[in-house]
Amino acid sequence: MTKAMKAILYALSYGNIEVEAARKLADLKKLDPMRIFLKKLDTKVYHDGREVPVRLYFPTEKQMGEEGKEKQVILFFHGGGWITESVENYNRVCARMAQSTGILVASVEYRLAPEHRFPTGLGDCYEAAKALFGGKLLPEADPEQIILMGDSAGGNLAAAVSLLARERGDFKPRRQVLIYPALNNCYTEASPYPSVRENGKGYLLTSAKMEDYLELYQRDPKDRENPYFAPLLAEDYRGLPDTLVLTAEFDPLRDEGEEYGRRLREAGSRVEIHRIAGAVHGYFALGIQHLYVKESFQWIHQFIQGGKDEKDAVFPVEEAGQRGPGLSGGHGEE
Repeated sequence: MTKAMKAILYALSYGNIEVEAARKLADLKKLDPMRIFLKKLDTKVYHDGREVPVRLYFPTEKQMGEEGKEKQVILFFHGGGWITESVENYNRVCARMAQSTGILVASVEYRLAPEHRFPTGLGDCYEAAKALFGGKLLPEADPEQIILMGDSAGGNLAAAVSLLARERGDFKPRRQVLIYPALNNCYTEASPYPSVRENGKGYLLTSAKMEDYLELYQRDPKDRENPYFAPLLAEDYRGLPDTLVLTAEFDPLRDEGEEYGRRLREAGSRVEIHRIAGAVHGYFALGIQHLYVKESFQWIHQFIQGGKDEKDAVFPVEEAGQRGPGLSGGHGEE
């Protein structure tokens, strides 16, 4: 990363979170002119008598016509620290995901904090997953071919939905993709993860902002002790989905995402962990043509299609210079 880029990132890595200002900034994404070309459909599920909107993004007709594709679905939970962003803001990301993977994407408009604190948003996501796996949202979807996916706070929600599904037994996710997920409960100097200190200032997402997000998301300080709030607090990782974890090199959340993947692997899940070299938190919003996003979609595509036969092949995340599939810039653990 160049000195000029570091200077720009530092200038943009301002202070603490002010909810309305953060939401207005996030809503600028609604101006994306590409959204007029989207092929989408709005539907809904219900949680506690409230409508939870779900937007469906379709791949091309040719892709949908491929054998088995109509049975696959990505259930997506957007990021934004549990307090900002929306399905509308993620139009481009989800539309490009559908086109890149050839799989229908269902994006959930879960309720946001601080108006709706933990576990309301998680409950919305869980009910959407329950409806999808139960055949109520998309009857043609094959439960064996549904992939849970989320970025940042959405990665937290995807991991928590999997934990909750294992506990309740309503459905059984087989695969999940966690993109720079937020999985811990502390971003102060007390954090056990070096990336919080190394990348907690100057790289857009700061450790101070993460603490603010947690404060706004929690209903009670005791929530921070709940594994559905912070999945790294789980005591048992057995019976959880096969998982792809994508992390960013200059992200305070990097180490916790990689640690979560290692714990799942040790418990018996098939796990791939890939660190995107040079990337900062939130890079998924850069657009499909960006190097980091291209690399990420190739890892996602490989994971969805079954990955490599060598389940235990390893590319240590600590080693620089590894490369993504056919692209420069990535190094990771698989």
